[in-house]
Amino acid sequence: MRSWLILCVSLVGLLGCEGGAVSVEEPRQTVSPEATLNGVTWVGGDTGGGDTAGRAALRFAEREPLMGDLAHYRIPVRVGAGEHDVVTLHRVVRERAPGRPSRTSRAVFMVHGDGWGFEAAFLSSVGSAHVPADRSLGVFLAQEGVDVWGIDLRWVGVPAGTQDFSFMKDWTLGTHAADVGTGLRLARVVRAMTGSARGSMHLLGWSRGAAIGYAYLNQETRLPRGLRQVDGFIPVDMVVQYAPDEVERRAEACERHAVLNADRAEGRVEGGLLGPAPGIMLQAIGQAATLAPDAPSELVPDDVFGPGTGRPTNRRVAIVSAAATGALLAPLKAITPGYHLMGGTLDATGLPAGLAFISHEGYLYEYAQRSAPYQSLNEVVETEAWLCGLEVPYDDHLSEVKVPVLYVGAAGGMGRYGEHSVSLLGSQDVTVLTARTLPEEYRALDYGHADLFLADDARERVWTPLLQWVRAH
Repeated sequence: MRSWLILCVSLVGLLGCEGGAVSVEEPRQTVSPEATLNGVTWVGGDTGGGDTAGRAALRFAEREPLMGDLAHYRIPVRVGAGEHDVVTLHRVVRERAPGRPSRTSRAVFMVHGDGWGFEAAFLSSVGSAHVPADRSLGVFLAQEGVDVWGIDLRWVGVPAGTQDFSFMKDWTLGTHAADVGTGLRLARVVRAMTGSARGSMHLLGWSRGAAIGYAYLNQETRLPRGLRQVDGFIPVDMVVQYAPDEVERRAEACERHAVLNADRAEGRVEGGLLGPAPGIMLQAIGQAATLAPDAPSELVPDDVFGPGTGRPTNRRVAIVSAAATGALLAPLKAITPGYHLMGGTLDATGLPAGLAFISHEGYLYEYAQRSAPYQSLNEVVETEAWLCGLEVPYDDHLSEVKVPVLYVGAAGGMGRYGEHSVSLLGSQDVTVLTARTLPEEYRALDYGHADLFLADDARERVWTPLLQWVRAH
């Protein structure tokens, strides 16, 4: 039987449950990890404090055995008073015995981006019918002795069929950053309770998750150094501010912001540039390609890919959506030129006809079907405002962030465009790792935004250098 845990902790403890997100700006006294778990209440369980509560966090969490000595824990945590004010924390770790995590000196906390939650983003191979179970970043790092933690942001748990999204109206980049701070605190406490190092953690954010990471670090500079939780930052393929000479890119961001802001003014609080329910659309594309790859698609109109192209097959719709993702935004422009999720190969018409870096197309169809149905709109609007150069409350103190940084880019995703954002930080220890197979002028065909996690050679090209950086820092 699966058991689920909702954590609610008093302000003198770990999280604070006064009906809103915990602010990372709140001053706190230095307390021991044991003391920060006092006041935890376990729905369906007992109430405990100190070391008992630490063990309870693992005992009542849902535990899923993976391959070998690996296990995956899920811990839902209440972060506000509303029905949907819940995030899910994840831990992937080696065990000495079932329910007894191994001691580790290295830990990474991962934040996903748009569309896909922690499991789909970082454990995509687990349960796949097309690739080995160990072919995902979370599994790889855990097998190498890293304690892998992560979060499902609030919107990941919103069920399909939801009609009233008013609960999303106040969810912002700041809300998600505060939830990440909550997750980091709990992760550090549980690590200490289970015998691992009590120190701070590396923070990895992919895509919009990296923007949330920047926002979190910006606010963490307001805390005394002894209360800061991040000792290394790994922004993965994201831009939060264009370089000064990228005038055209900035103007395009302003156009996207104007469109989204107008939608928000009319009352929409869910979704993004692809509409109010992009995840449901992706699920439908993946399902259709799985069940009837060669059948004409019922999801798009005739000639959607150009005059005279007719009705594409379900397979073609899935391939083009992955390999020419930016084109779906037309007439708006994507965040970078030629942006795409997965690198593709072209046919005589100039359209993507296959995947360049992923052997099994079924893996793409699975991936699409694992997307979350909905997302909150505010963080998308705010990110576009940030890119446009408008005032946002998330970058005032970035120059005070001094932690080591590893920027991981995909040449066909954000790629080199994300490097300027890293330069906004005050860090002196900065490493840039870009997955590139072609010259920049062919970026529309190069390694894609999701290839960093899904490509056949991602282990060698991306994950191993990332692991080496984590071990060195």
